[in-house]
Amino acid sequence: MRLHEPDSWLSEAVLSDAAVFRLTRPRVLLAALYHPEFFPLPRFPLGISDVARAARATLMGTVTLSDMQLGTTVEDLIKQVSTEPPDILGISATFGQHDLLIQLLDAAFALREPPMVVAGGSLTARNEQLLLERYPNLLVARGGGEATIEAMLAHWHGDVAREEIPGIGYTGAARGGGLAVGRRRTARPVARDASGDILPELDLLPATFDHHGVAQLETSRGCTNTCSFCPRGHKGRWAGTPPEQLRWMLSQIGQVLDRYPGVSRTLYLVDEEIIGGGADAVERILRLARALHEAGFTWESSCRIDQTVRLDRDENWHTERAAMWRTLVELGLRRMLFGVESGVDSILTRFNKETTARQNALAIRTLSALNIPTRYTYITFDPLMTLEELKATHAFQGRTDLLLRPQPGVDVREVVRGVRDEGWAAAHATGRPLHTGISYMLVSMECLIGAAYTRQAAAAGLTGQAEPLMGRVACRYRDWRIGVASRWAQRWVDRHFALDYTLKSLEKVLDGTPRAAVRQARVVLKSAAYQVLGDLITVIEQHDLQQPGRQEELSGQAEAALEARARALRGQMAETVEQVGHRLAGEHAAMLAREYGRWRSATGWELINAGESCAQ
Repeated sequence: MRLHEPDSWLSEAVLSDAAVFRLTRPRVLLAALYHPEFFPLPRFPLGISDVARAARATLMGTVTLSDMQLGTTVEDLIKQVSTEPPDILGISATFGQHDLLIQLLDAAFALREPPMVVAGGSLTARNEQLLLERYPNLLVARGGGEATIEAMLAHWHGDVAREEIPGIGYTGAARGGGLAVGRRRTARPVARDASGDILPELDLLPATFDHHGVAQLETSRGCTNTCSFCPRGHKGRWAGTPPEQLRWMLSQIGQVLDRYPGVSRTLYLVDEEIIGGGADAVERILRLARALHEAGFTWESSCRIDQTVRLDRDENWHTERAAMWRTLVELGLRRMLFGVESGVDSILTRFNKETTARQNALAIRTLSALNIPTRYTYITFDPLMTLEELKATHAFQGRTDLLLRPQPGVDVREVVRGVRDEGWAAAHATGRPLHTGISYMLVSMECLIGAAYTRQAAAAGLTGQAEPLMGRVACRYRDWRIGVASRWAQRWVDRHFALDYTLKSLEKVLDGTPRAAVRQARVVLKSAAYQVLGDLITVIEQHDLQQPGRQEELSGQAEAALEARARALRGQMAETVEQVGHRLAGEHAAMLAREYGRWRSATGWELINAGESCAQ
């Protein structure tokens, strides 16, 4: 490359054929898979967008993105790969998309000259061994993907060997010959430093808004804990991007949103743990919140409950955290998700949450008294649980002394002291049960491949064959009665999932009164699910643990209980949806009407994902 004006920021240049080839090849296609029948509204495809930015930063090749959320079908992708084969095909797949992944991989490897194929995402990491057995030439990305794609482009040009591509799993061959080896080989795993560039390209952001989707961004990677049910390799490691590095990206996203005045200016930060650890954790999250606020965004994210209450810290620490939460709301925090997962100490120990039921209760009280908008996740069933634990779970979800009335004029130190005083908490309780604040009710533990919890279940002799669709293994329950209840609870979840997900997605793109109405509709579904949990416990108690031969009888009773609740819910939702519909307009109203019609016409108790996982 010869520059005419090498000292200028802009110059004409003469490129050799080799330079042109290096700049324009390889042709890279990055595809994100999706089942629209299960998830009606899209989210900005952050995974492939992050990888696209890393690939383009190398100045090698051209990158095209395709997202099935935006109208592309798997048949469209197969046609594209077959008629205009890329040099490198990258596929992002998550839970429930194994069927789509197999269709696309079959088509790619059936070509006379298959492209270099790399599959990434949470599902492929779980199914790595199964995939490599079926596709010996596949590369499986194990991490975020940026460092991997950069090295793959260099490998395609012959700059580095395959063994030097970081963060991949693959099936190799013996050096010096063509004798295939059956063992899996793993290239040096390198986690890209989150203090570097983990920002996305925005090619697909306008189309996401066109399809009524939401914007997503990531400001950190990793988590500060090692929960037993999480199989991710980055457990216990966390790194955050300096907030100042995000300002230009926030400006670019804002410019796209300016063209969509009807879309809520809310940014969804998909960090697993946005606050992180270290002495500067509070200072960093406040800087990040100010950057978002100054760019005109409200925002949502996730963090651990111990960012609010820790039993090993003093009052000053809790007062600082309480003040932090109030400031975050002032700076645009619209909602924060907390992974409570249980209110039973023995279960929390099994999950390795490193929290306690009292700690969770104090944190929920604190956040509600501070008027922090929250969502809580909760795992209701797990294969190792006892009936006593299930009853305690039901009791915790029904507690009415945890969600307190906001105390806006009360000093944060008084709030910190008050939530620990049962009399103070009782005087300020809303009377609303906790389950109204749980994001998804009746969740059963997924025994994910590679998770420590799955190894506990295996040691108890409960696990079975792998279920690639969801990256998990089949698992029966130690208490067969709870297994039957879990199976029917999952059927309840799946029957109502599309409607609930639609309401949740509408809540993300709306503001004000319409958003509040949608939230109330979700509460109706949560309350019905809590009643179902009580019904299932009632029928369980009619059966002896030592009589597993009565599973069919218990199953019939559970089905009858769900049918009765479903009939009652149909009447409640008719009135609720009518009220919500009056507060929606245009496509939002049409979308709700469409999904409600599908929900109302549903019969039977089919599972979305046929493998029943830990519910046997």
